[in-house]
Amino acid sequence: KRETLAAGSPIQPIIKDVGEIYSRLLDHRPVIQGEIRYFVKEFEEKRGLRELRVLENLKNTIFETNEHVLPKCEQTMPGNLNEIFKRLQAANEMMHRLQEREHEERKLEADKLMAREEKRAAHWEEFMKEQQNKRAEVDEEHRRAMERLKEQYSEMEKELAKYISF
Repeated sequence: KRETLAAGSPIQPIIKDVGEIYSRLLDHRPVIQGEIRYFVKEFEEKRGLRELRVLENLKNTIFETNEHVLPKCEQTMPGNLNEIFKRLQAANEMMHRLQEREHEERKLEADKLMAREEKRAAHWEEFMKEQQNKRAEVDEEHRRAMERLKEQYSEMEKELAKYISF
């Protein structure tokens, strides 16, 4: 539209100059688009190379594992597994013996404890019988002493009664 208005006028070179100044100073789209294209290109190239290197390293590691490590493991595994199995059986037997010994020790301790408890109960019963016998003896002695005292006081009352009657 601008070009049709100014096509024959002397303002046309001025408009053209203003357009060029505008595009150089204020319109950054072409420069920014160029920078974006350059950045994307560099990023994709570097990224692609990095991913390619990672994939190559993985391929080499897998190849090395399949060719060297896996066969070596397959060769050493049966012997080592048998040895490990034997060791585990030996350890299991040792633990079983240890548990049996511990069980026997606990049983002996429990038997000793029961024997001590029975002995203590027997001593306690004997002590209580002795105490009952002693109490019975003391009660009997007390009863006799009371009878003697009653007789003594009754005799003293009789003698006192003789003196009072005079």
